Amino acid sequence: MSGHSKWATTKHKKAALDSKRGKLFAKLIKNIEVAARTGGPDAESNPTLFDAIYKAKKNSVPNDNIERARKRGGGLEAGGADWQTIMYEGYAPGGVAVLIECLTDNRNRAASEVRVALTRNGGSLADPGSVSYMFNRKGVVVVPKTGTTEDDVMMAALDAGAEEINDLGDNFEVVSEAGDLLGVRKAIQEAGIDYESAESSFLPTMQVPLDADGARKVIKLLDALEDSDDVQNVWANMDVPDSVMAELEEDE
Repeated sequence: MSGHSKWATTKHKKAALDSKRGKLFAKLIKNIEVAARTGGPDAESNPTLFDAIYKAKKNSVPNDNIERARKRGGGLEAGGADWQTIMYEGYAPGGVAVLIECLTDNRNRAASEVRVALTRNGGSLADPGSVSYMFNRKGVVVVPKTGTTEDDVMMAALDAGAEEINDLGDNFEVVSEAGDLLGVRKAIQEAGIDYESAESSFLPTMQVPLDADGARKVIKLLDALEDSDDVQNVWANMDVPDSVMAELEEDE
């Protein structure tokens, strides 16, 4: 189980509780706008939009905000920004590879913020292609453990194309090929199993093991990147043992 997935899970728990909630809302709303612009404003015929709205609702984004974002993105209401997706590649301390997905209306600002966050925290920007080969695009469905078992999830998801199910502590992570994501999500829904989110993600093919000191440095850099309004997602190929993750949670 990747250390990045553990960090992401912990991060979302914190976001629900503290000042980062506003930033999380903004990113979820941006996702809805882009999905509606790309595939149309009807969530029933646009699975990417359906998943973006579902995740926003699960994170308590108000329905009015969700609906306005859907209309702006779909051209039904004025005011939608021209969001562009840009991928940056970099290194964190300890040689950890980092993929940074920006959704921005200002490429220069995004590039500057990413570079500053990396260099101020012991990292560096890498040339295109020098990091991305260490990641595969996958479909990821996150399922809370409450009310279900790993066997239930496996029975529902495997026939639909799930490749593996990982234990994230409070949740299961169901991994599939990106093209099988919709089928896996629907199979989980049809089995009556509640899920947190279903989205395309980048998972590492090789990982860098970290001790507590190394993990602190990398997580500080990842948090700095996530703090940028232009940064939508960050993936890293760090491997943090459970004992180290528990130690880091005590730091909070």
